[in-house]
Amino acid sequence: MPLTYWCEHAWLPEGVTGGVLVEIEGERIARVTRGEPGGAERLAGLTVPGLANAHSHAFHRALRGVTQTGLGDFWTWRDQMYEVAARLDPDAYLALARAVYAEMALAGITCVGEFHYLHHGPDGRPYDDPNVMGHALIQAAREAGLRIALLDACYLTGGFGQPLSGAQIRFGDGDSERWAARAEALAAAYRGRHDVEIGVAVHSVRAVPPEHVPVVAEFSHRHAAPLHAHVSEQVAENAACVEMYAATPVQILNEHGALGPRSTAVHATHLTEVDLELLGRSGTHVCMCPTTERDLADGIGPARALFDRGAPVTLGSDSHAVIDLFEEARGVELDERLASHRRGHWRAAELLTAATSTGHTSLGFPDAGMLVPGAWADLVSVRLDSVRTAGAGATAEALVYAATAADVHSVISGGRRVVSDGRHVLGDVGAMLAEAIGRLR
Repeated sequence: MPLTYWCEHAWLPEGVTGGVLVEIEGERIARVTRGEPGGAERLAGLTVPGLANAHSHAFHRALRGVTQTGLGDFWTWRDQMYEVAARLDPDAYLALARAVYAEMALAGITCVGEFHYLHHGPDGRPYDDPNVMGHALIQAAREAGLRIALLDACYLTGGFGQPLSGAQIRFGDGDSERWAARAEALAAAYRGRHDVEIGVAVHSVRAVPPEHVPVVAEFSHRHAAPLHAHVSEQVAENAACVEMYAATPVQILNEHGALGPRSTAVHATHLTEVDLELLGRSGTHVCMCPTTERDLADGIGPARALFDRGAPVTLGSDSHAVIDLFEEARGVELDERLASHRRGHWRAAELLTAATSTGHTSLGFPDAGMLVPGAWADLVSVRLDSVRTAGAGATAEALVYAATAADVHSVISGGRRVVSDGRHVLGDVGAMLAEAIGRLR
């Protein structure tokens, strides 16, 4: 039976419109029209397409509020992250990821790009099913009501010219050919599952030597699958890369076939003019993660310059210091204000597009993130009468500069009701998170 929702206000391709009827058949939007509510279910406030979190490491959520004591930088934070990675098994990962993805759903996220490199057992040996950790993540997303692009990461070295050590041995497959064999098995297991996209990732140029990058790129080309990579997150990483290869990370990825419209450079914080040109000219997506860059003191990436050169911009919550894509969206603008001492780099509609249709496209779901017939039936309704949004009006600006994840009151994902009145169908997500994280302490 078709379902019809009446949106008090809806953000359509032409802008915000009042009194919009959205008819859903199965997992897709069948019709979008103007009209009176009649017997349709009412969605108060402003309804937007589902949000896409283009960069996630689910297990990093266990670090929120824990890594804030004392001094340090990215590298000291990484040591604490490895301690959590060392303690996870498939059951614990399923429980944690399910709770994290439910938290995302509460924030209006209907699709996640999970950058997955925690593959094997604590001693580095594969589980009986070498992809059991990936299966746990996919199961978690489905149970929480999200589509998932599982971006299986190739991870071979512990740094430039260094072997894997400590918790890193769980990440590696030995070489790119063995990684590819495992990734092929994972892709085969989900072939035809339209709510799951098996993509790939070059963890970083420090973890994947240049001669192995083409194997990852070839997988992406053969399967028409997303290819993501951490790029130039740290100044120290760039310096070490140039010293080793006389090239920047972006130049290495470009030389080995890993840039292009299906690719996404995550972070892209410390770039040269050549890097900007290569990313823009190739149409490579760039995923900005402002709350993580802020938390780890990484820096401010040149998002507007990349966008103006032709690189589509997406958003991610990365380490989950915060899970709130409205905060990520405004962070892109506000951080550029801090760097430039002026306001008005981005229109609110551009930032909402980054959080919706562009993000979905970068994850292999180009038919999502829009309230149009034929698109995935993802509807996210945001209150306009909360203490944050009251008086701001039904505008894109109200969402980007006033709303938070706490203002999301209803989420329909793929035609399925996932959040009602701010509560997830799985129950108390806070309790789920506390239990799952408590198992790792």
